[in-house]
Amino acid sequence: MRILYLHQYFTTPDGSGGTRSFEFARRLIAAGHNVCVITSGAFLPEHYRQSSQLVSETEIDGIPLVVIDVPYDNKMSFDQRIDAFLRFAVLATREAMSRSADVVFATSTPLSIAIPGLFAALKQRIPLVFEVRDLWPELPIAMGALRNPAACVVARLLEWLAYHGSAHVVALSPGMAEGVVSRGIAPGRVTVIPNSCDTDSFEVPPEYGHTFRSKLPDLAPEQPLVVYTGTFGQINGVGYLVAVAEAMQRIDPSVRFLLVGAGAEKEQVTEEARACGVFGKNLWIWDSIPKTQMPSLLSASTVATSLFIPLRPMWNNSANKFFDALAAGRPVAINYGGWQAELLQESGAGLVLPPGDPVAGAHTLAAFLHNPEALHKARAAARDLAHNQFQRDGMAQKLERVLRNASAIHPLRALLLSRR
Repeated sequence: MRILYLHQYFTTPDGSGGTRSFEFARRLIAAGHNVCVITSGAFLPEHYRQSSQLVSETEIDGIPLVVIDVPYDNKMSFDQRIDAFLRFAVLATREAMSRSADVVFATSTPLSIAIPGLFAALKQRIPLVFEVRDLWPELPIAMGALRNPAACVVARLLEWLAYHGSAHVVALSPGMAEGVVSRGIAPGRVTVIPNSCDTDSFEVPPEYGHTFRSKLPDLAPEQPLVVYTGTFGQINGVGYLVAVAEAMQRIDPSVRFLLVGAGAEKEQVTEEARACGVFGKNLWIWDSIPKTQMPSLLSASTVATSLFIPLRPMWNNSANKFFDALAAGRPVAINYGGWQAELLQESGAGLVLPPGDPVAGAHTLAAFLHNPEALHKARAAARDLAHNQFQRDGMAQKLERVLRNASAIHPLRALLLSRR
């Protein structure tokens, strides 16, 4: 197949973001398909963003890229982000319509990626497969970021067009799939392909973890280390872990915390850590690291975490950090409900901390960290999930089947099939 892959925030293992599109694209190419990725340079390594042109072409690890110069940063205001989304959508539409393909695969967020996907599908009379990474506009509306009634109507309309104009929809979680079906899409036109585990990359020798632990002051070889890796954004609520660390000083001073990443609230979280007396004592905050260093960091950890503010729509998320922890064979501690909480409880691969009570969360975490049998079982359960349910190769093969089946469907017929 000739696959036109649209993802505004494509990144590589040399960057610090999620590499789902990179991993899927290179596996599709290895399977014999012709893949062209249209993206922005926002999350690409610096040396791929040095072109003076608005639109440039390059290749990374055998993946052809069309790179559109539209900056983006988590520190942008909501209005600035919307502007970046729309600017990219306009420029990407022109590029997507001019590049021949057998199927268009557009992955959100943002929801506006559907615009070039729909136009390319109509222009070339080929099917569109749309991937839902978050239920937009449900999430920004729930957060209060999208308040203008007219903007909400436009966003809902774009969501309807994205789903109903697609031959098939890929959802990253069961809850997201239910959200798509609730918009009038037949269940048979939706496939769940969650984020996945690169087990080969994340299973590293123990020495890698030991070396990483030596970068923290006075950390003994078996001393408990709890890590957070990812975005310090409004939705993440990383301050929760600062409050847990504060309580942990009284409960068990031996437990250490390491927060690694970047984002709009990083300075605020750092100030909170200083104010409550944990910064540099039992909690450290580092800048983002490349994905290539993540296996060593997780190998150094005792428990990895995934965090969100108390917002029910986020229960449907499919956080990369959750699956990276499983791939590394590390127990995962989360502070939200939903399918991931159920998975941890059923498998024993981690624990769920009470979102509104960091003190109780600290007690729960301390008890777990000092239970060798529970830790051993959780590590084994995490590895089992990584290898048997969420292995990256299996997820890529599932996506390939979806794209192959969709490529045989005429776009007008797809519109009829998408309805109940």
